[in-house]
Amino acid sequence: MFGFSKSSMITPDKALPGHATRPFTVGDTHAVLGSSLTGPWPDTSVSIYLAMGCFWGAEEIYWRMPGVVSTSVGYMGGFSPNPTYEEVCTGLTGHTEAVRVVYEPVKLTTYDVLKTFWENHDPTQGYRQGNDMGTQYRSALLYTTDEQRDMAELTSKAYQSVISERGYGDITTQIAPASDFEYFYAEDHHQQYLYKVPNGYRCHANTGLALPALAV
Repeated sequence: MFGFSKSSMITPDKALPGHATRPFTVGDTHAVLGSSLTGPWPDTSVSIYLAMGCFWGAEEIYWRMPGVVSTSVGYMGGFSPNPTYEEVCTGLTGHTEAVRVVYEPVKLTTYDVLKTFWENHDPTQGYRQGNDMGTQYRSALLYTTDEQRDMAELTSKAYQSVISERGYGDITTQIAPASDFEYFYAEDHHQQYLYKVPNGYRCHANTGLALPALAV
């Protein structure tokens, strides 16, 4: 689109039209965990949607965590229904690359889910993550429960204090109810990509700035 920059958010009236239905198929089985990719999941589990740059590496971090039931990658937070990866990469859909994490709170606390989120990407970079530029790489935390909302607020404030002391800027992470958006699954070859392509692109590493323990 003439004059459009991927470093600025597209407006709904300028976004791509998307598709009435998903233009590709997605398998139902998690390639690593063997669980359902699309649900249903145990009633004791909850979902959270986390965007922290390229979704390949972010998903790998979470499927390795004990207490995680399932993970998947997709597109969220934008305007174009049922987008493709190529469309999202133009910046013209408004979506960010997101990971859906389904976990059992009795086995993995929301605090630990969010500790991993904050410590494994830079939440101050706006519409980029490292060398990956564009609105599709923005940081986002989209919650599904009141407990997740409260923990998101607590941990973001606590982590802001940590990074401010080290001279870093304000957190730009979008924190919002997941119900405000629709989650669109990414193409099947993106699901558990780093299991399928072990030497594939990884851009996530622990930042070395730790979220403090919180009295909750």
